[in-house]
Order: sequence, then structure tokens, then C-alpha cells
Amino acid sequence: MHTIKIFLFIVPLVISSRIDPDNSSFDSVSSEPKSRFAMLDDVKILANGLLQLGHGLKDFVHKTKGQINDIFQKLNIFDQSFYDLSLQTNEIREEEKELRRTTSKLQVRNEEVKNMSLQLNSRLDSLLEEKTALQQKVSALEEQLNTLIQSSPGAQEHPEVISLKSFVEQQDNYIKDLLQTVEEQYKQLSQQHSQIKEIERQLRKTGIQEPTENSPSSKSRAPRTTPPLQPNETKNIEQDDLPADCSAIYNRGEHTSGVYAIRPSNSQVFNVYCDTQSGSPWTLIQHRKDGSQNFNETWENYKNGFGRFAGEFWLGLEKIYAIVKQSNYILRLELQDCKDSKHYVEYSLRLGNHETNYTLHLAEAAGNVPEALPEHRDLMFSTWDHRAKGQLYCPESYSGGWWWHDACGENNLNGKYNKPRAKSKPDRRRGIYWRPQNGKLHSIKSSKMMVQPTNLESFK
Repeated sequence: MHTIKIFLFIVPLVISSRIDPDNSSFDSVSSEPKSRFAMLDDVKILANGLLQLGHGLKDFVHKTKGQINDIFQKLNIFDQSFYDLSLQTNEIREEEKELRRTTSKLQVRNEEVKNMSLQLNSRLDSLLEEKTALQQKVSALEEQLNTLIQSSPGAQEHPEVISLKSFVEQQDNYIKDLLQTVEEQYKQLSQQHSQIKEIERQLRKTGIQEPTENSPSSKSRAPRTTPPLQPNETKNIEQDDLPADCSAIYNRGEHTSGVYAIRPSNSQVFNVYCDTQSGSPWTLIQHRKDGSQNFNETWENYKNGFGRFAGEFWLGLEKIYAIVKQSNYILRLELQDCKDSKHYVEYSLRLGNHETNYTLHLAEAAGNVPEALPEHRDLMFSTWDHRAKGQLYCPESYSGGWWWHDACGENNLNGKYNKPRAKSKPDRRRGIYWRPQNGKLHSIKSSKMMVQPTNLESFK
């Protein structure tokens, strides 16, 4: 553009330079003839201007061509980006359709499970009513039977009463099976609800809102139920001659650790694991070593016991009470941390029955773990579904059933067993997080809780 302006400026000057000599010739009459050709300097100036104009046009064309190429490149990039966005949009639409189909299937499945659960609950209510009615009939018949027995001591129990008792027991077992089925159905409902929530969250990310009127509500916890410990396999054993605990078995000459049948005073027969590795007989009431058993169990399971003697187990509060109420007993805790360091502590104990929520009272006797458990206090046992009046809701935060006081702590040996992740160090953050009173936090890999009478000679 600058070259064109220069050229337009030079051309009038050249023309004017040619006109001025002609005008002066008219003013002064000269005898010289007019020149028919422009002056050489004028021609050079004009040629130079044209040359500069050509170079300027050439540069302008090259610059314009470069700008056009840049525009075409940007258009190509935009076209490619638009094409990629179109592909992504199609993929998102396909995922959206799949999520919608999955959500519909899950909602239908939830409705089916919900209806099944309602039917089971209705059936359970009717069975409970039948059980209550039968119990009332049995109570009335027992009163009549007692009257007959008092009037005729040699009379035997009436066959009708025997059959009714048998029927009631069958109904009890059937109700327990139904309760377990309802808990399994509830667990399935909770899993379905979690899946629907996750799908709804994914749908919200894509800008889609799904109705949730039919989504079932969930409780804070649906723990896995575990078959109770089966301790009553005692065939071909004279029950009247059974020992009262492991110390009695040891005093009879059985010095090998293993499972034995016992019958504490005024109690039923059940199996226990006798530990004699220390050279002294201990009745094992709890054992944890690998996290294979879920300890976040119900009050009923903690009362009756659960797990396997060959693995992890809890003997059961009712059985523990039947053992320790016979005499003065010692409670021993054996702990092994992730560094394989072993610790122990022993307490003299008193244990209440179910009416006191199995209240535990401890006094330390010996050990190398100071203040492992609260001493000289009444500690009541609680689970997530059973809590004593006025007690904090510790099991909700710390998991598993345990003896608590007026404050929650991390000395719960029935708490969650933390397993290491696949890519972490093998023993890092593994086991039960356990903290004694006013102490530091430990990771307990294995634990044993055992009882033994203070006077080993009292059970011969």
C-alpha cells in the first residue's frame, strides 16, 4: 500500500515537469524545435516507481496468501474438533440410554424384592401371633399339668402337652429361619438402593434427572448375619459326667488344646475350645487372627455365639456367664501387634446376666499392658441393635459388640478388622485399631480372650 501511495505521488510530479517546459516555451518564443520525447530522468523516476509498485504488490499477495492458509488451517481444526464432539455426544447418548435401561430394570427388581419383603413381614407377624397364642395355651396346659402332678406324683406328662411343646419349638425354629431370610432380603434391598443412587449420580453428571419416588429407603447399616456357633454336638457322652470348664478337663489328664464338651452347673451342654499352650488350662471365649469373620453382629448372635473354633469366633455371652458364675474367674487378654510383639493382661472379673446387659466389672491382676480396659467400673455390653438406657451409641461409630462405659474408646477387640490393600505394604494398617486408656494407637493382628478359675483345684 505504501508503494502505491508513492507512485501516485510521483506521477503528477513527472507530468507537471513535462508541462512546465512547454508553457515556458510559449512565453518566450524560441527558435528551438519541441522535443517529442520525455526527459530521461523522468522516465527513470517513473520506471523506479513502477518497480517499487510491483514489489509492493508481490509482498501484499504473499502476505494475503499466508493469512488465507492460516484461516484454512483453523477451519480444519474446527471441523475436526466438531467431529470429535459429535462422536463424544453420540457415545454419551448411548451411555445415557444404557443407564436408563439399567435404572428401569433395577427399579423393577426393587419393587419385586420390596413386595417379597412385605409378604415375609406379614407372614412373620402372623407366625408371631400364632406363637403367642400357642405359648398361652401351653402355659395354661402346664398349669393344669402341674396341678395333676401335685395331685398324682407318679403320673407322666400328658402326650398333648408334649406334642404342643414340640410344635412350639418347630415354630420357633421356623420363625428364626424367616428372620434370617428377611435380613437377607433387606441386605439385597440396600445393595439395590446403593446401585440406583450411583446410577442417579452418573445421570446427574450427564445433565439428566431421574425420578426417585420408588427408590427404597435404607437404614444406616445392614450387617451381614452369620450362622451361630453350633456347640451342641455331644453324641455318646454321659451329660451328668461332663466337666464344668477347661480346668476340670485339664485336671482329668487332658492336656491337649482342642474342642471339648462341657456342662457348667445349671446350664446346657455346649462345646468350648481349651487352650493349654501356656501350660495352664484356659477357656477361650474370643479369637481373632485374620479378619475372616464379621464381628459387626446382632445382639442375639453375640448372646448365643458365632464363628468357627478353627478360625475366628465369639463363644457367646450366655455361655461365658454360665462358666464364670460358678466361681471366681480371671480374664486374660493376649494381643499380638503387626511387629509380632506379644502383650498380655489379666483381670479378676465379675459378669452379670442378660438382665444387666452382661455388666462386666474388672480389677487388674497382672500384665504388661497398663490400663488396657477400664477398671472398677460397670461396663455394659452393647451392639448396634441393642443399647442400654442412658448409654452412648458407641457400636455405631466403632463397630462390633463390646463392653462400654460412659465414653466411647478404641479398646474394642471386637471392632472392624482392617485388611491391607493390594498395593500397600503387607502389614501396614492391618488388624484391629486398638488404643488402651491414655495410650497410643496400636494395630492388633491377633487377639485372644480367655477365662480361668482363680482356684484351679476347685474343678476336679
